[in-house]
Amino acid sequence: MSAQLISGTALSQQIRAEVSQRAAALAASGVKPGLAVILVGEDPASAVYVRNKVKACADTGVHSVLEKYDASLSETDLLARIRALNDDPAIHGILVQMPLPRHIHPQRVIETISTTKDVDGYSVRSAGDLMAGLPGFRPCTPYGCMKLIESTGVDLRGKHAVVIGRSNTVGKPMALLLLQANATVTVCHSATPDLGLFTRQADVVVAAVGRRDTLTAEMVKPGAIVIDVGMNRDDAGKLCGDVDFDRVKDVAGWITPVPGGVGPMTITMLLVNTVESAERVAN
Repeated sequence: MSAQLISGTALSQQIRAEVSQRAAALAASGVKPGLAVILVGEDPASAVYVRNKVKACADTGVHSVLEKYDASLSETDLLARIRALNDDPAIHGILVQMPLPRHIHPQRVIETISTTKDVDGYSVRSAGDLMAGLPGFRPCTPYGCMKLIESTGVDLRGKHAVVIGRSNTVGKPMALLLLQANATVTVCHSATPDLGLFTRQADVVVAAVGRRDTLTAEMVKPGAIVIDVGMNRDDAGKLCGDVDFDRVKDVAGWITPVPGGVGPMTITMLLVNTVESAERVAN
């Protein structure tokens, strides 16, 4: 029996409808949610991501400001612009698209963004809030993954979850969010000697390493929830994830597709964080 498909496209539409309602309520009270997006350089993939984020803002009633700069922009000038946006009451969230040109230190940029406007959830303060279980902005991709898991209706309490990957943007915060949901969490990575030993015990697997076919059918527990964060290309140039989808879907209970799974949720949770930031100001 094939797994049930967890559609990020469908779930994101539902959540964006809620975002639109919240944004409209804020606007009626005199506060229009505002997101500033900064793009430095001409990276084609970054340009696409930024365009999608700006469109999502327009579709949900969130005001967006897109600022594009040449790759020669100095780090000093970029940091100065971020500080100006920190002080702008019309802006509730600031996003600097990665990657940045080599002469700009990304973490220095992230730490310059005000904690109250860190809607990407990447700062050390935001990471600390997550680790301590305090309120704050959650990184958008793992936040979206949690919403996808929640949509299955499965209670994570006592379940074994395996996260494949230990990045600061997905793997580590994903593990912390699963812990907050009372799952028992194992984090696997490139130095894990027998990945399948762990994944075969897992009720939930989140694959986030950026390498196709990392998770194969024989590595999956029957009925497990499989969340595929990867974004790769197969030999034919077609988009695929980290999971061998065609075979794993015959073993898993639920599975996300690529594309149409985690991707739409990442932008959606950015909108959620921006509106939440505006609601904090309004209240």
